[in-house]
Amino acid sequence: MEILLVGIIIIFILIYNNVISTKVFLGDNQKYFDLLKEKDYEFLLRAKYGDRVIDPEAVFMKRVRNGLLVSIVLIFIFITNLSFINVIIALVIGFIVFKSDYSNLKSFYKKHLNEIDSLLPYYLKSLEVLIQHYTVPVALARSIDDAPEVFKPGLRTLVGKIEAGDSSIQPYMDFAQEYPVRDSMRMMRLLYRLGLGEQEKKHEQLNAFARTVSSLQNKSREQKYKARLEKMESKTMAMLVCTGGGTMILLLISIFMLMGSSTGQ
Repeated sequence: MEILLVGIIIIFILIYNNVISTKVFLGDNQKYFDLLKEKDYEFLLRAKYGDRVIDPEAVFMKRVRNGLLVSIVLIFIFITNLSFINVIIALVIGFIVFKSDYSNLKSFYKKHLNEIDSLLPYYLKSLEVLIQHYTVPVALARSIDDAPEVFKPGLRTLVGKIEAGDSSIQPYMDFAQEYPVRDSMRMMRLLYRLGLGEQEKKHEQLNAFARTVSSLQNKSREQKYKARLEKMESKTMAMLVCTGGGTMILLLISIFMLMGSSTGQ
């Protein structure tokens, strides 16, 4: 324990005096740590916190730092009985700490899946109104302020790429990959084709786009109602089980009381 305390104090002093810099260490090895980053991490981060996340990379590196610190502290705890197994245990626990934040984001997304997936069709519905008066790139730029918080960073990136001269489908596909919600790929392809269409065909293409968006909205409503129904059914079943269990317990108590009173007589 004394060795552990001395080691922790020494490391703290070195970090405090910038002899050891965690920021420099993490920065120098960031490309290796990025190999651990989950493909959907930034999307899940945006889905939960929206535009409040200024720098997803900094949040990810904080996860890495926490995992490393836990592993180092555990290694110091095992220092008097250090072995290969103990080092592996320390690294595994550090990795679990590193993964815990991602697991929390994943569980949040699963819990709010229908709500998050429904954001895209409702956003596209408002975008459809703007496209009636402007070109697709201009409509996208004007839609950012009123867009759901989760989509704002991606929309700014999408508009920035278009304004920089990228007229290919790639900016749209990048947005769809960054936000892998229901039907995002298909809707971004339709949006890109709508932007390429000739002016005289715009009305016809916009009608087709509107029908697809309405279909997505209907699907979203059905999913929402289905989720509510399943939730109500589960609550009803729980209530019935509790009521039935309580009734059985009361009956058993009554039987035992009757048996006890008859035995006493």
